[in-house]
Amino acid sequence: MPDRTRPHTLTGDIRVHQSFPSADGQHDRTVLVYLPPGYEAAEERYPVLYLHDGQNVFDQATAFADEWGVDETAQQLIATRRIEPLIIVAISNAGDRRVDEYTPTVNPAVGGGGGADIYGCMVVDDLKPFIDATYRTRPDVTNTAMGGSSLGGLVTLYLGLRYATTFGKLAVLSPSVWWDDGAIVRVVDALSTKTSQRIWLDAGTREGADVIPDIRRLRDALVAKGWSIAGDLMYFEARGGEHNERSWAKRVGPFLKFLFPSRGPDAR
Repeated sequence: MPDRTRPHTLTGDIRVHQSFPSADGQHDRTVLVYLPPGYEAAEERYPVLYLHDGQNVFDQATAFADEWGVDETAQQLIATRRIEPLIIVAISNAGDRRVDEYTPTVNPAVGGGGGADIYGCMVVDDLKPFIDATYRTRPDVTNTAMGGSSLGGLVTLYLGLRYATTFGKLAVLSPSVWWDDGAIVRVVDALSTKTSQRIWLDAGTREGADVIPDIRRLRDALVAKGWSIAGDLMYFEARGGEHNERSWAKRVGPFLKFLFPSRGPDAR
């Protein structure tokens, strides 16, 4: 459980939306919205990144163990013009319903799961329209991204492929390929055509004996459908990376630079 005695570590302009309604009307959640520097002083519109497990994204006080530090990383990369300014939406998970919401199929081995479609409806039909109406976004597919790790990485790729005309960029960190004996690989294999999405895919080499073989199987399935390594698919094996927030935090900067490269003349 999160340690409620730890101080808040929010950085920058972050808006809090309490009790955002869930698709089933029973599991409302907190949504945090990071706005880039200069948002209030400008009339510019911005791309949007939606991240799952929102408790771990910005704030040590609510994180399961460590936070990702996405706010601090984004602030620094935007200030140095290494990424384009963007809005980041952290969607809190539903606690004990997290496994159900983040998985595309029922897994007989664990006796649960399969609620990703309902969760996806909430994100696409309720949350995204709310964000687009409340903030100055660029709502088109090329400027809308989604990301997550572990089961959050699994649901990112699953929903990303299902809603390929909504999310044009995906950050898939340490996805739970093991779920339901590789259900996400079967989803990729079943694609009739390749989508036009840019995908960041990674895993750490110290996450478990089966993780790297699993992630390579998923990578190969994407390549077989037409994604190009170091083109529209960035594949990365983090040497020594573990299955935890501290390791994922180290990959925030790299995936932000891949998905949201600076478009300014001073990019470096």
